[in-house]
Amino acid sequence: MKIKVAQSALLSGLQVVQNVVGSRPSLPILSNLLVTATKEGGVTLSTTDLDVSIRTRVEATVDRPGATTLPAKRLSGIIRELAAGEIEIDVDDKDAADVTSGSSYFRIMGLSEDEFPPIPKAEGKFTYHLDQGVFREMLRKTAYAASTDESRFVLNGVLLSFKNGKLTVVATDGRRLALVENEVEFPKGSEQEMILPTKAVNELMHTLADEGVLNIVYQTNQAIFEYGNTMLASKLVDGNYPNYRQVIPAQSEQRVVIERESLLTALKRVSLLATDKTSSAKLTFAKNKLVVSISAQDVGEARETVPVKYNGKELTAAFNPDYLMDPLRTLNNDEIYMELSDELSPGVVKCDIPFLYVLMPMRVG
Repeated sequence: MKIKVAQSALLSGLQVVQNVVGSRPSLPILSNLLVTATKEGGVTLSTTDLDVSIRTRVEATVDRPGATTLPAKRLSGIIRELAAGEIEIDVDDKDAADVTSGSSYFRIMGLSEDEFPPIPKAEGKFTYHLDQGVFREMLRKTAYAASTDESRFVLNGVLLSFKNGKLTVVATDGRRLALVENEVEFPKGSEQEMILPTKAVNELMHTLADEGVLNIVYQTNQAIFEYGNTMLASKLVDGNYPNYRQVIPAQSEQRVVIERESLLTALKRVSLLATDKTSSAKLTFAKNKLVVSISAQDVGEARETVPVKYNGKELTAAFNPDYLMDPLRTLNNDEIYMELSDELSPGVVKCDIPFLYVLMPMRVG
């Protein structure tokens, strides 16, 4: 195999695929990326950890077609340091690659393509079509709420629910829940739910573009995402997602209109005194004002006052400040609505898009 490729193009392709490679893969070949060169299709770069696979195409001049696998992290580090310009990669029949760029030369030992696991193909029963930027934003507005507790594996990802002419994306860890919806056209017979693992979600958020068509192909126990020059395949989380509708309050007694950036800034400031993950921020609502405070024994206390639109009874509730800041960071709306009933009931964050965030309160003395 012999190719000539622009340093910027190769580096961009490597940045798309390299994160799938784990730090301690179970097999040596999983540390490598598969490089395939054909006269018709240029060069494709592929990586896999057996659960998530990703492939992307890079424009290149192919002097001699072929394929090999090279250490992903090492190759990426070398290409990143090379000067802008053309790079030549020449691979011999023993999978040793000579990398030349200007006055720079590297020889990298690879492994045969025969050892590399096969990359799944998009041959599913159902295909859904979305805009890349829209789907990326849906993941961004929910993924932070997914559980990291491996004993609750069914919550270690986001739910994609294609039902009733819309896509609902949900993530929860049992203490909070984020949900966003978007209308999507698909045949009635192709309604489906799938749980996409967190690693695949992170890769999609990293590689999806601001716009362009995204095809989601559903297969048994697997989903394939095709967009631009890239294809990502992921095994799905096996199991039944809990009934998330049950935890969404049917109605709340009080509704407060808050400037999103003002609340986020106040929470950031008072959180400087938070001592650990169990710290709580107390929110006290009174007529047209909100007092956000944190008190930490042996550390001190902090308090911020935020103007709000509110005429209800005085109400105090306490929440994990990090959990409350998470949706505020991902939303773009100038104003959000916070709905509460009392200090023991969940708080609900909404805005003028089909989004909601349910957060369980913390008990404080």
